[in-house]
Amino acid sequence: MNISVVIPLLNEQESLTELHDWIARVMQSNHFSYEIIFIDDGSTDDSWNTIQQLSQKDENVKGIRFLKNFGKSQALHAGFEKANGNVIITMDADLQDNPDEIPELYSMIVNDKFDLVSGWKKKRYDSFLSKNLPSKLFNWAARKTSGVKLHDFNCGLKAYHKNVVKNIDVNGEMHRYIPVLAKAEGFSKITEKVVLHQARKYGETKFGMDRFIHGFLDLITIWFLSRFGKRPMHLFGALGFFMFAIGFGFALYLGIDKLFIHQTGRLITQRPQFYIALVTMIIGTQFFVAGFLGEIILRTKTDKRRYLVKDELNF
Repeated sequence: MNISVVIPLLNEQESLTELHDWIARVMQSNHFSYEIIFIDDGSTDDSWNTIQQLSQKDENVKGIRFLKNFGKSQALHAGFEKANGNVIITMDADLQDNPDEIPELYSMIVNDKFDLVSGWKKKRYDSFLSKNLPSKLFNWAARKTSGVKLHDFNCGLKAYHKNVVKNIDVNGEMHRYIPVLAKAEGFSKITEKVVLHQARKYGETKFGMDRFIHGFLDLITIWFLSRFGKRPMHLFGALGFFMFAIGFGFALYLGIDKLFIHQTGRLITQRPQFYIALVTMIIGTQFFVAGFLGEIILRTKTDKRRYLVKDELNF
């Protein structure tokens, strides 16, 4: 199979039929073998009924229905697990991503041998203050922190070689950082493509300003995981050694001063350096313990499914 189109959605019933027909038209005109995987992330409207109707008239349509809303990352993870295509395309269900971009994205993966191609919505049709400005600040911070030089981490329109989606773990709210996760796993051929962005045709956006706050917090998490996720002792051990060395230095200074310099001076416990030494050595020890616990957890963890599937179609 050439292409799997993975589409997470939440309450997008009005756009699904139009989106399906558009994707199918692009696929058939380019003679692609394909599947369209809709992941209903706990919709409360008739999105699932629409997906069922589409699957009845088109055998290429497949569906996954979550028991409740588990989040976009979990929806993508479920879609990636089921995808059979050599190239996986992700897009949002709100018709703001343009399916006409699919052939060129496919060519960049297959012919140009990229591992991942991320869309760049260079011209946006969103509110400047509520989405454009925060998005620019977020993307700047993501580039500086991750080292992945993309202009638009948040764009839902992306193309992946199948090896990428089968070897990364998308969880929590990490869907924004899939390129960073891919790079951390060794998939270094990552690029971007300017794509058309369209104004929302139906409904309202599901994302507010809080997503950028969560995004920056996730950025800190992904920075840590990409550098120390497989070796937490390297970070916590270094911090522990540094803090313990400071404390030990103060303790050594107090001991030498008491024994050889001011032998009849005040008690060691009456000097502020004593408490600095005590606190920093305790903190250093705690960092060491945190590092050991991190290593133990890393080596004994078992994978736990982070979502529950209620129904599946055509799998």
